[in-house]
Amino acid sequence: MTSGGDGARPSSALDTAPVLVVLADSLSFHGPDRAEPADEPRLWPHVAGRVAGGRAELHAGLGWTARHAWRAMIGDPRIWASLRHADAVVLGVGGMDTLPSPVPTALRELIPAVHSPRVRHAARDAHAWVVPRAARVLGRAGPVALPPGETVRHLERLRVAVTTLIPRLPVVGMLPAVHRSPFYGGVHAGRDRHVTAMTAWAGERGVRLVDPAPLVADHVLGGHGNPDGIHWGWSAHEAVGEAVGTEVAAALGR
Repeated sequence: MTSGGDGARPSSALDTAPVLVVLADSLSFHGPDRAEPADEPRLWPHVAGRVAGGRAELHAGLGWTARHAWRAMIGDPRIWASLRHADAVVLGVGGMDTLPSPVPTALRELIPAVHSPRVRHAARDAHAWVVPRAARVLGRAGPVALPPGETVRHLERLRVAVTTLIPRLPVVGMLPAVHRSPFYGGVHAGRDRHVTAMTAWAGERGVRLVDPAPLVADHVLGGHGNPDGIHWGWSAHEAVGEAVGTEVAAALGR
């Protein structure tokens, strides 16, 4: 942690292992077969923590966009507690923002709140039927879960929040990965626009970026990851974790 308002670390803390606070989507806690407990050591945040010479505190959610991460930041006191010990923050969100969303996100998120089990299951089945077909028809013109401008706006809110709390805190971001998910009709036409917007934002704000796409493309597109076509096997977690840990270590001057 930093002390005072100038962001200087106390001398007694200089030799302690760094703590990475990671805000991320489900790519951070799904393995090749299923979702894993947040402390599973093979997950990429924990690989990154070890590579950086420390450990990771993971806060993540299924389908989290940058907006979900911001809501968690302002509403989850567990994140506030983690940030008290942070030496770096990793924003592993923005990738789910790029997925096709022909059904408005707000409407989709209401499905679990439908009281009648029969109606809820019917709505879920209808959503699963509509999304891949509409995504293929709409292609690049179709809406995504969160537009690039909104993704960047929420990433900047996150960056400002953590660096206001801890001045000069290193922030590392992550560009969208790739997928071959049949649930989205194999469509990922929105990715390029987000990459452009996020890269420009990172360059303006001094945020280091990791691009997982070249690290996981052969793995995911070759069918070697999770059968859902989105999430990764352990070799991809290892590769991404090493890349993120290397960026964090560089940012910390290690």
